Amino acid sequence: MQQDHGASARGGILLVDKPGGLTSHDVVARARRALHTRKIGHAGTLDPMATGLLVLGVGHSTRLLTYVVGLDKTYEATIRLGVTTDSDDADGTETSRTDASATSDDAILDGIRPLTGPISQVPSTVSAIKVAGRRAYDLARAGEQVELQARDVVVSRFDVLGIRRGDRTIDVDVVVDCSSGTYIRALARDLGAHLGVGGHLTALRRTRIGPFSVADAVAEVAADAPLLPAAEVAASLLGAFHVTADEARDLRHGKRLVGAATRLGTETPAAIDPAGELVGILGRRGDDVKSLMNMPEEQP
Repeated sequence: MQQDHGASARGGILLVDKPGGLTSHDVVARARRALHTRKIGHAGTLDPMATGLLVLGVGHSTRLLTYVVGLDKTYEATIRLGVTTDSDDADGTETSRTDASATSDDAILDGIRPLTGPISQVPSTVSAIKVAGRRAYDLARAGEQVELQARDVVVSRFDVLGIRRGDRTIDVDVVVDCSSGTYIRALARDLGAHLGVGGHLTALRRTRIGPFSVADAVAEVAADAPLLPAAEVAASLLGAFHVTADEARDLRHGKRLVGAATRLGTETPAAIDPAGELVGILGRRGDDVKSLMNMPEEQP
């Protein structure tokens, strides 16, 4: 996708390469200051320790983030075997240490296999999942007992890139393709538990969310940060439904396109007007088509 410096006039999608040490909210706050707007949100939280791709919606394009959060993701990570922490990552407090030096490369590969494919995973207690209205990490940090339910996720790739041996620990560099909602920290924890030596995550970098790559992201958000146009992003995610100027006006006014359902290529495509602007996201209503989510019309 071509990033457009002029798209900032009415919003767009901004790809940011988040550095370590910042929360996702920190990045949003910086973007708000740089772009002089409060209307910025993000799709998919990254922990402070993690680096990599964060997708921001600017202006009216925040409405598109709901279609981004559920996309598959790719991560590069390092798992340290032989040490566990209370957060399953390097930001937590060490809870146990076991000599992992006798663990063979084959045993590590064997331990990864049951963690690949459709799996049931219990998220880390230090996660953003809400329990009775409160974040799990807030409960855990307050010393309260946190019991999270297992959830079904899909790990479509869990490949070892390298194995580095220390005195009593082993660092395993991996790349993971997974469904939304997968916790890489939990994979590290579960691999260590399977091997009987414990494990936690020491590095995590998100390199892809759906069609978006960290290679296209900016390291610093500036006033002239290039934004991906909303129409281009929506069409790439959902497919394009080209409408006439009259149809665009009707959709924006809440009217249905009578008998237009036969033109739908996908169930919820993006309506694009003759000027190439995003009208909204469409849905089928019997034989008709109506807008499920409208974008404001661009003002001249």
